[in-house]
Amino acid sequence: MVDYEKYAQELASGAEVVETPAAVATASIFRRVYGWMALGLAVSGIVAWWVAASGLWQMVLAGPGWTVCIIAELALVVVLSASLRKLPPAAACAMFLVYSAVNGLTLSVVLIAFELALVTRVFFITAAMFGALAIWGTRTKDDLSGIGSMCFMGLVGIIVASIVNIFMRSTAFDWWLSLAGIVVFCGLTMYDAQKIKRLAAMKAQLDAPTANRLAIAGALELYLDFVNLFLNLLRIMGRRK
Repeated sequence: MVDYEKYAQELASGAEVVETPAAVATASIFRRVYGWMALGLAVSGIVAWWVAASGLWQMVLAGPGWTVCIIAELALVVVLSASLRKLPPAAACAMFLVYSAVNGLTLSVVLIAFELALVTRVFFITAAMFGALAIWGTRTKDDLSGIGSMCFMGLVGIIVASIVNIFMRSTAFDWWLSLAGIVVFCGLTMYDAQKIKRLAAMKAQLDAPTANRLAIAGALELYLDFVNLFLNLLRIMGRRK
């Protein structure tokens, strides 16, 4: 595994640093992961804005449209996660972008339900939080596996509680669920960032197709962390129209 702290100290001291092939390959995987994540967010944002501005959001919400979008999202993320190791890199990339676009359809209602200024402010707050958490998860020497396991169990609990609240329709309970979601996805962001670092360091010598699949897998995990952190912060900080 690459010793990033030692590498940074050598840079700061002005010493000549010899980049090993493993270090170069690891950095390349990192750039791909965050590049694909950023592209996915951009696709979702553009689709959400277009659907909201054009009025197509009414078709998304009307009739079975919303249910179809949700089912399509779940199907895509399950298929992509399960078959990522077998898919050709081009197919994995295409499915990730299609998932991002479909998610943009459902996210369009956010631009309708909340003021644009608030959505923009919460987005940048989310970006700052996500960046800090990802950096911490990447740089810390502590093993975050325990935090990852607890956050995953917490996520399952939030999903079950959210289903129950569909029938309860409790605003106070929904607020607490959103607060719990923020805590859970903060932990998952740190854990996923560290996991990607370790996988990148362990698999830096793999061939290009495998490295591309690894980048898409990491991008999907971080994309989901970012979007869910954003939505939970928006529920906490925002007031619906």
